[in-house]
Amino acid sequence: MKTIGLKWVSALGVMAGLISCNLNIPQEVHTSYETMTVEKQDIVVPIKFSAKLKGQADVTIMPQVSGQLMQIAVNEGQQVKVGDVLFVIDSRNAQLDLDVAQANLQAALASESSAKLEYESNKNLFEKKIVSRYMLDNSENAYKSAQAAVAQAKAAVNRAKVNLGFCTITSPVKGVTGEIDVRAGDQVSPATRLTVVSDNSNMDAEFSLSESVLEEALAYGFKGNVNDALKTFPDVTFVMKNGTEYGLKGRISSATGVVSATTGTIACKATFPNPEGVLYSGTQGTVVLPSAEKGVMVIPQTSVVRLQDKSLVYTVQADSTAKAVAVSFFDAGNGQDFIVTKGLNVGDRIVTVGSNNVQEGQRVLY
Repeated sequence: MKTIGLKWVSALGVMAGLISCNLNIPQEVHTSYETMTVEKQDIVVPIKFSAKLKGQADVTIMPQVSGQLMQIAVNEGQQVKVGDVLFVIDSRNAQLDLDVAQANLQAALASESSAKLEYESNKNLFEKKIVSRYMLDNSENAYKSAQAAVAQAKAAVNRAKVNLGFCTITSPVKGVTGEIDVRAGDQVSPATRLTVVSDNSNMDAEFSLSESVLEEALAYGFKGNVNDALKTFPDVTFVMKNGTEYGLKGRISSATGVVSATTGTIACKATFPNPEGVLYSGTQGTVVLPSAEKGVMVIPQTSVVRLQDKSLVYTVQADSTAKAVAVSFFDAGNGQDFIVTKGLNVGDRIVTVGSNNVQEGQRVLY
């Protein structure tokens, strides 16, 4: 009995020592999770299309006569107006052709004048029965032939003037010049591409619109052709490849109306005003079309847990424990939310923050 008593005293002494040393005994730690109640709401979802900008009047500049390029009057990327001189081709041969044509016209006019005098003289003599009908008809035909020769000579002069004018190439539109593919001294012909002048006061963003998006617009009760349907679409924005959003809104202005059998899309254009000339033909980016989704269930992306080929959301049960539910959804396009299409119901309470750490059946509310 004495030995046992000593053991109890020793044990009590150890416990007293532990207490006197303030040793903490481990306790259960409760983890806090943020939750939300699922409700329906309206949200605008951006639908994005890859696009390429093009000036509404991208005009390829090519000479209409052959010759040596004497002058390049503009620089690449220069703003030009209608009628501004772009290139000058050696005009000496064209000037010589004009001189010859004008000389031929003078000769034709002289021949016409002589033929007219001859005809009028024979006409008077015929009336006096001095010459025969045959002579009168011959002189009349000669006069008409001389008149035709004058007309041909005038046409030759006009053609020579046009060709001479072609030696000075001017801009047919207002815009900005593109890359200049020639140098002064080069021999050029009607097959030579000199540059492109892009009318960039308005820019067309060319993209493909999926048939499903168009059908969605028609599902709202619109009746009519494709281009009339596009008028019901909201304003669109253009986003550069670096993520910068262009400051002015555009409109989807046209569509081919023919769905490609290969891609299932129709070719569309969205027109953007470009008063400052900051958009350039050939620029690639994204056309963003806002789509209003009404009465949908929106949840934060942080609430979704990826598990192999499944997407799970943890719902909070009546006893405050977690239950994993598989869900289907699509991206809301704002980088923060998903729109749930299957798996949840209005009124469900879900874990929104910390869901990656939740275990099935774990108590998440205290």
